[in-house]
Amino acid sequence: MNLFRLFGDLSHLASIFILLQKIQSTRSCRGISFKTQALYATVFIARYLDLFYEWVSLYNFTMKVFFIASSCYILYLMKYKYRPTHDPSIDTFRVEYLLGPCVVLALLFHYKFTVPELLWSFSIFLESVAILPQLFLLQRTGEAETITTHYLAALGAYRALYIPNWIYRYFTEDMVDPIAVTAGLVQTALYLDFFYVYVTKVLQGQKFELPA
Repeated sequence: MNLFRLFGDLSHLASIFILLQKIQSTRSCRGISFKTQALYATVFIARYLDLFYEWVSLYNFTMKVFFIASSCYILYLMKYKYRPTHDPSIDTFRVEYLLGPCVVLALLFHYKFTVPELLWSFSIFLESVAILPQLFLLQRTGEAETITTHYLAALGAYRALYIPNWIYRYFTEDMVDPIAVTAGLVQTALYLDFFYVYVTKVLQGQKFELPA
């Protein structure tokens, strides 16, 4: 564990707490993509099945349980408690266009041809594009609540912070994970337009609005 990874994990935790705060305080899921949240739940469940047969550390165990439980809880809030506030007519991204290619990539690029390793590879590839339905929803509406943009910024920062983590591990541990690095770079690149608007508008006290 190094500081880059620690701050990345803390940013990931912050993104979830910000999202839960947004939903609970406004009693609304407006502006949040249910499909993106469902994809993240799929990512965590597929990646962390080793909870049942492999112990790494208390920190590792706690984080895995939290990510699975919180993602499922968010889905519950969106699907049942605050369902009337979610508009599926604008959350229309075709997730099968993400799931199918990620399955194929996992079958082609993995470190061992075992079920846990294939699920891990699948989760890495899927996480890299899971934000696309949310970005597509933003593109359709053209705007977002400030707290929603803070959630997305924290989520993007989490993955961006893993880049220096990988560089650090390369120089200190001589370790490179090409699957995680490639997927992480793709994931970070997807946030570039969002971060530009976030920095130039939201952080300047203006409303988040995409250029016409």
